[in-house]
Amino acid sequence: MTHITHANARLTPAGRLALARCVVEDGWPLRRAAERFQTSVSTTKRWADRYRTHGQAGMGDRSSRPHHSPRRTPPAVNAASSNSA
Repeated sequence: MTHITHANARLTPAGRLALARCVVEDGWPLRRAAERFQTSVSTTKRWADRYRTHGQAGMGDRSSRPHHSPRRTPPAVNAASSNSA
């Protein structure tokens, strides 16, 4: 499976895996790993936590689409506006 990383991503899935393994398996402090991989400490923690939870499979890109949209326009309103145009 080919992974396509978004244009602004500092790390590819392979880089994320290396970062996470340094923290989780090799015991690097978050700050040291963040400096080495040129990421923030919070980003480093996020990848390490995801690696602990999901392993290598968790290092891939995820959709940024929200899980739910409570203020989304109701379908009936969308249908009415598309019929009047």
